[in-house]
Amino acid sequence: MLGDLNGAPVLASETCALDIIGATFIREVESGEVIVCTPGGIESYFPFGKNPARLDIFEYIYFSRPDSILGGRSVYDVRKAFGEELAREAPVEADVIVPIPDSGVPAALGFSQASGIPFELGIIRNHYVGRTFIEPTQAIRTLGVKLKHSANRAQIEGKRVVLLDDSLVRGTTSVKIVQMIRDAGAREVHFRLSSPPIRFSDYYGIDTPVREKLLAAKYNLDEMRNYIGADSLAFLSVDGIYRAMGYDGRDNENPQFTDHCFTGDYPTPLTDLSEDQDFVRPPRLVEVQ
Repeated sequence: MLGDLNGAPVLASETCALDIIGATFIREVESGEVIVCTPGGIESYFPFGKNPARLDIFEYIYFSRPDSILGGRSVYDVRKAFGEELAREAPVEADVIVPIPDSGVPAALGFSQASGIPFELGIIRNHYVGRTFIEPTQAIRTLGVKLKHSANRAQIEGKRVVLLDDSLVRGTTSVKIVQMIRDAGAREVHFRLSSPPIRFSDYYGIDTPVREKLLAAKYNLDEMRNYIGADSLAFLSVDGIYRAMGYDGRDNENPQFTDHCFTGDYPTPLTDLSEDQDFVRPPRLVEVQ
């Protein structure tokens, strides 16, 4: 992002950073563009030529802050639209929609508004704990889950609960959350994800697991539902993501975004991935550590 602060250029990865310091948003840096700030002003270069942009769709699902504008779209509005589309694709009879905070909140609002099921903060988050799925070890992730969330029993007890989250990676957090909601007295627990199943690893600087540790790469839908302990489980489809963003669906010839975590369609060849790293789904259910 290119901005201006009192006549000085400012560059940041998200528009919310410009807002925080009071800078004015000018435009996004284009794909393959190099911005050079000189005493004479801004210079723009394309040393490798112009290529079609394929923004990582996971920016809209999880990574970007909801108060940012990305590709001309409000991240918050896109996440709400994901929830609305999910409510149409995977309806459920329930009493309350409960987001897994914080990234599940906009999608849960969209799901609630589209379905007519009330939205409540049935889980309270401790904001002094960071994002658990990117922690380096399983022991730290497990401790982080326990410290990060607590159930709001008054909004859960005796009810059919729909838990809404943005994505399912290893399943570590989901298992703990589902059990926590049951312990708080929920009559039923239904799990909904506002993104497709993550079946492929990311190799572009994001700390996602190797493929054999991705829950959706190992298990089918019913096995995943059984593993996390939910009464039902559903994901937003790949086409549903694109419909929520105003497209007819995913154009296989020219996808608008990079969605390799769901489809395996990597925007660049994985030249350093050896054949022995390929992962084949095992024939039976095994515990994911």
